[in-house]
Amino acid sequence: MSKKKAFALRINEEMLKAVEKWASDEFRSTNGQIEWMLMQYLKEHNREPKKSKDKPKSD
Repeated sequence: MSKKKAFALRINEEMLKAVEKWASDEFRSTNGQIEWMLMQYLKEHNREPKKSKDKPKSD
């Protein structure tokens, strides 16, 4: 699983309410909805992040 990095996001109140409603309708958290929306946009524009190969575990 990839690491997640926290950062502050400033968003206007009406837009946030719309995202929160959509997230609720889809049974997602607001954060999960924003991540999903961003990934959909990246996919539509052929900008998906490259798949990272897991490093082999050393014993």
